[in-house]
Order: sequence, then C-alpha cells, then structure tokens
Amino acid sequence: MKYCVVVFVLAFGLISMSTAFARSDEVLIDAKEAVALQGKGDLLNVDFYMKGQEHPKVKKKIGHWSSTRKGRGAFQSDMDACSRTFVSALKSLQQRALREGGNAVINITSFTKDIPYEHPSKFRCVAGAVIVHVAIEGDVVQLEK
Repeated sequence: MKYCVVVFVLAFGLISMSTAFARSDEVLIDAKEAVALQGKGDLLNVDFYMKGQEHPKVKKKIGHWSSTRKGRGAFQSDMDACSRTFVSALKSLQQRALREGGNAVINITSFTKDIPYEHPSKFRCVAGAVIVHVAIEGDVVQLEK
C-alpha cells in the first residue's frame, strides 16, 4: 500500500512539473525594434508598413498573402526569439512581393488563433517555453515613389 502511495505522489509531482514548464504567452513587440534587433541585412529591398501606418499612395494592389513562422524560443528572451521569427515571416512576404511584381507590403497585421491584431507599429507573438510563433498577413502592392 505504501508503494502505491509513493508512486501516486511521484506521478502527480511529474505531471505538475510538466504543466509548470508549459506556457503560451502573447507578447506585443514593436516591429521596427524587432527589425533593428535582428538587423536589416536579413530583409529584402521591399518596403513594409503595418496596418494603420502611413505609406505612399498605392499605384496597384496585387494581392493579399500571409506568412506563418515558428522559431526556437528556448534559452533566449521572448524579444529576441519573437523578433527573429517576425523578420523571417516578413522576409517571406517580401519574397512574395518580388515574385508578384510588387515593391511593398502594406496593412500588415498579426493574428493568433484566427484573431487579428491590428496596430500601426506592433505585432503579436505567441511565446512558449521552447517555441515562438508569429503569423502575419498583408497586401502586396506597387507604391508610387
């Protein structure tokens, strides 16, 4: 009987510990800070504007696309992990803009569980104990310059 109690207590302790390490925090990060932190060298020569941010006049709207990226979050700050993952997602949208003949991505919003987050300077990132997740979408356009 004592053996069963000890096994139960140990099993309960392990289950409690595993849920203590699980987290899924929504973090809001400034897009320009994220790009500055990760270096503009990773991005392409395609302008980007968050939803609500002023931009030059649109000459031609090409289409609407999204990009979802997961990144390593263990052993680094949420800011570092989310910034790196955001830059990766943004670069994907920039590549799409170039393929489609655009020179900018505008109206960028982030979303989590299909719920959009619109802000003229920030994006939302879901930071876990091991993995971070960034999902963004925007309009590929040709801007008048």
